[in-house]
Amino acid sequence: MNDSATQAAQGKFEQALQILQEAKPFAKSLYQTDVFQRAIDLAHTEEGIEILKSHAPRFDEAGVFSGGPWEDAAKLQPGFVGGSLKLKGVNSIVELLSELRMLAIARSEYQHPEVSADAARTFLNEVLALNLNFLFPADTEESRIESGEHIERAQRLFHLLSRELSLKAISRKIVEEIDRLTTQRPILVGRIIHIIHTAEKMLNEELDEETRSSLEMYTRAIGTPTPLSSRYPDLREYGRYLREAPEEELRQEATSFSESMKATGLTVPHHAIFVRHINRHQPELIEVTLGLDDIGAAYRSSQAELVRDIIQVAVTPDTCQVLYGLGGVLNRGLLAQETLLPALRRLFEIDIHHQVRDTLLTAEHKRSGIGANALLLGGTISVLGQPLGVGQGLNPTCQSARAISLWAQHAQNQLLEYITRAARDNDVDMLFEGETIHSSQLEGGVAEEIHYELDPVSKVLVPHLDKIYNEMMKRTLLRLEDGHKWVNPAFYGEWIQKGFINLVDQLTGAVAHFQNFVRLFYATHHPDYNNGYELIYPNPVGIFITNVSGDLLGLHAVSIQRVAKDPDDQWRIYFYNPNNDSGQNWGQDIQPSVKNHGEQEGEASLPFHQFVARLYAFHYNPYEQGDTYMVEAEIVEEVEQLARESWGQVYTWLP
Repeated sequence: MNDSATQAAQGKFEQALQILQEAKPFAKSLYQTDVFQRAIDLAHTEEGIEILKSHAPRFDEAGVFSGGPWEDAAKLQPGFVGGSLKLKGVNSIVELLSELRMLAIARSEYQHPEVSADAARTFLNEVLALNLNFLFPADTEESRIESGEHIERAQRLFHLLSRELSLKAISRKIVEEIDRLTTQRPILVGRIIHIIHTAEKMLNEELDEETRSSLEMYTRAIGTPTPLSSRYPDLREYGRYLREAPEEELRQEATSFSESMKATGLTVPHHAIFVRHINRHQPELIEVTLGLDDIGAAYRSSQAELVRDIIQVAVTPDTCQVLYGLGGVLNRGLLAQETLLPALRRLFEIDIHHQVRDTLLTAEHKRSGIGANALLLGGTISVLGQPLGVGQGLNPTCQSARAISLWAQHAQNQLLEYITRAARDNDVDMLFEGETIHSSQLEGGVAEEIHYELDPVSKVLVPHLDKIYNEMMKRTLLRLEDGHKWVNPAFYGEWIQKGFINLVDQLTGAVAHFQNFVRLFYATHHPDYNNGYELIYPNPVGIFITNVSGDLLGLHAVSIQRVAKDPDDQWRIYFYNPNNDSGQNWGQDIQPSVKNHGEQEGEASLPFHQFVARLYAFHYNPYEQGDTYMVEAEIVEEVEQLARESWGQVYTWLP
């Protein structure tokens, strides 16, 4: 767009904005579309973005966002910005204008009644940190497919924001985001690696010492984290040198790999090449390079042949992340289960159904020569070694992800049986109230379609589990109680406690007997009120998910892993969240923690009363229950206030 074209576009935008501003409130919607179209014309260039920025202080007064999702700036969430900008159509330009409004607030060019300049800067810094792809576009197939004017427009916006806020301002945020994600130890680490790669460019900026040190650590962790890998970045040269390397260097290399993996949860192709080498020549070093404890070392030695074969088949440069799961399998002592050993062996040569094979093998896998059996075996090792690292991806299948996680923790043989049947037969069956349900005979599930950005085990199992779960729930629709009461024990396992309560009345859809619900949960789960009974197995519960404003977003399935006191002597609930991103802000100062409060690997946690304020259904053992009347009224009232002022606003409340 030349200067004259820009000037013409500017004039048309200013005219459209003025007409909108002069319009009566009830007529604003008639003139907004013209403003959006003129904004699209201007946003074709960086100069045009600057012009839009100069008018941003007027946007609210003029009614640019009136009547739409962006109207209340105080309720906007940084996590939704990227998704809106990627949409073709009007939403992406409205999102862009909303960010310019926030920038005007941050620069004190516009005084918003509910959003301070500091809050606006915090919002924009988080937006930048969560959407590094716009700031540092990657040269990938994904970026090519998603390319378009709306993406280029978003990139111009982010370049403007980075100039106004500076990369230095968000560097700490980016490192904190990497810290937050790596702490949760997901099985799939592609998102983490991509953020680190893009953030690596910030090392050219002036950073504080702590931020620079952390970013350099992560950069090394996904690049060349050891002395020899740094000296030989080329994988072939590295592999050739290992053949001649003295034992002292190999031992140092093993230690360095272990330290990097323990610190970040990340592995690199060099790590796989190293482990494959020592697997053939010095297998005792496997214990060092995987960071095994005494239990893990013992089972590596006693099951040396199986471990050797797992590495030979499933660990390659392209599947190097399996090494983290293998360390977990050994340290958990799972190879002590005699029945598990042949189940794992079966995966080496099982005849995988052609449809399952197509699901497992991506184009990249086919080019690199990785077989479907290797992927399935490696994926199984990852799930067994990282049971809280299972994620649901982009699918509404939290129940299925939770099932895989629960079985990986407490029913490994059952999980292996399901994996085998799904892979071999493209079918899974479960018994529900005396009748066998076959997934291959069902159509449709909770998810309309499955997005396959999942670990290999989830790719194989989730389509089947989702259909079976949905079918079980269908069969309970005419009952007067929540179907989860019957479905969960059948779906997850008979060790699910038989007592069940849902605070939402199934007939009226209203919240019923809330205080009794809270008292029962305390009397069955809080150590101060439940006569000291401990949680033996994870408890599948339902929670209300809310945004940063406390507004209800939907229902979600998580598992309570345990209840314990944190380092500050406060009772907390530690839970597994299938969305692999447990640090989201739920409003009302309720923000799950993933570290520094006694969390174990993969857990999130909240103070006890805060978790209860988002709870809507849980299982319990009526024979392991304290006295509900002992729960203080002050506790119940605090929980009820949090509930009523958040998700409870959209419900009718019964006495």
